[in-house]
Amino acid sequence: MSPKVDFSYRLSWNLFLIVSGSLLQALGYKGIAALHGFVPSGLFGLAALIEYNGGLLDAGVWYLLLNIPMFVLGYLYIGRRFLGYSFIAMLVVALAYSLLPLELPISDQLYAAVSFGVLSGSGAGIVLRSLGSNGGLDVVAVILNQRFNIGVGKTYFLFNLLLFSCSFASLDTDLVIASLIAAFVASVCIEYSLSLFSQRKLCLIISPRSDAIAAQIMDKLRIGATFLEGTGAYKKEPRRVLMVVTNNIQLKRLEEITFTTDPHSLFIVENTFTVIGSTFSRRKIY
Repeated sequence: MSPKVDFSYRLSWNLFLIVSGSLLQALGYKGIAALHGFVPSGLFGLAALIEYNGGLLDAGVWYLLLNIPMFVLGYLYIGRRFLGYSFIAMLVVALAYSLLPLELPISDQLYAAVSFGVLSGSGAGIVLRSLGSNGGLDVVAVILNQRFNIGVGKTYFLFNLLLFSCSFASLDTDLVIASLIAAFVASVCIEYSLSLFSQRKLCLIISPRSDAIAAQIMDKLRIGATFLEGTGAYKKEPRRVLMVVTNNIQLKRLEEITFTTDPHSLFIVENTFTVIGSTFSRRKIY
């Protein structure tokens, strides 16, 4: 009997994320950016800039050509599965841009910039939740994220800042500013899409009755807990700090258990987005 495949590693799920996210991006590129003359995020922005400045081919074809060195990097540093998924995503974006009659009738430039940022950023984030990417700058962004923990949105924004600085020489100033607004919105949407459904709460509970609190947490909430050894700074007495990772739904129940057991407990909550291992998410292997 073959081992059960984790849902996030299934071919059907990854293809769904890649195709739907890539189509969202293509809608933003062709339906909004091309109509207003915006420079899109990442490598597609360079492809669009070439098209705007009299390139013989459209941005979709230029995007395919510019992706060749990016795919070489992906093959060297990430893996063949990543390369295959990324190729599909790149192909969907390029073909949808070149072949589909996409158009969103938004006349106001600011509204168009924000809408374009939401569509392109959300689409890029959805694709990056898969085991692939959109190709282009996504390859570099994933490598930097894996090796140096640099946010994908930050990589995009810095690249676009450089790209749009060069764009002042050939584009209207208002268009460049609107494109920068769209790039900022896109970077926020990428980060939000990547953290969606992954947010957790890290709770630290300091109480002389931490053993009783831990027992109730494991019995009523069916989640694990960890004791951290600490020392009170004032009286120098040893204290056991209870660490619990939970979600928004169980947070109030955890709070109720804590203060019902010990009304004088210290209850500290921090937001966290990356919890890997144990009963939580598996590490994504590209």
